[in-house]
Amino acid sequence: MANTLEGTVALVTGASSGIGRASALALAAEGARVAVVARRKDRLEELVAAIEAAGGEALAIEADLGVEQDAVGAVARTVEHFGRLDTVLNNAGLMLLGPTATASTADWRRMVDVNVMGLLYCAHAALPHLLAAAEDGARRVADLVNVSSIGGRTTRPGSQVYNATKWGVVGLSESMRQELAGRHVRVSVVEPGAVRTELAEANRPEIRAQILGRQEGVEVLDPQDVAEAIVFLVTRPRHVNINEIMVRPTEIA
Repeated sequence: MANTLEGTVALVTGASSGIGRASALALAAEGARVAVVARRKDRLEELVAAIEAAGGEALAIEADLGVEQDAVGAVARTVEHFGRLDTVLNNAGLMLLGPTATASTADWRRMVDVNVMGLLYCAHAALPHLLAAAEDGARRVADLVNVSSIGGRTTRPGSQVYNATKWGVVGLSESMRQELAGRHVRVSVVEPGAVRTELAEANRPEIRAQILGRQEGVEVLDPQDVAEAIVFLVTRPRHVNINEIMVRPTEIA
């Protein structure tokens, strides 16, 4: 049976909607106290209220994970408030697509800042606390879960930099896993396929229409589907590290 998360603390980035929100609720339902991090404070406060209404405990932290000071501060506030950190879900990400010749290089920089550097900033700041949790916590294990994408395994025209960031997340996650393998900080990467989230909404209208057109008539994933996979990862026994998990809609080849 899975271990519950009573007595643990989780930090979830990109928690204002989609996979992050669903995962924060799911982790709290397993008994974790949860710090939820994103830029939209009103969404975070609503999420905290939902967790508390269900009997959980949560902390809202407004932060831009593409800014190192914000990422480091989010980890520090979590530990200051809850006293420890056992699980980090690096979920914050952007998907800004378009042809290379007409793409905005500012969009490219923003994706690298959030999808790669933001993840690294959080992991770097959290690692001492995760190592401490693995050494002295009741479960004697900690988890770093990085959300990549099917876009970290396959490519398509117009998604060149998004693909680069998500392939990068897969690579850095495996390197981290090998580095931490003997210290019981488990590193996992989750690669969702099409999910019903707000991820496409930041794109230009014609690009957004293309994305939604590819999903027309298909039953895509719900954020809860991915959240359940994440909870499965972090509730395994101490000796089990599921390194990688892909979650895809059944109807998409």
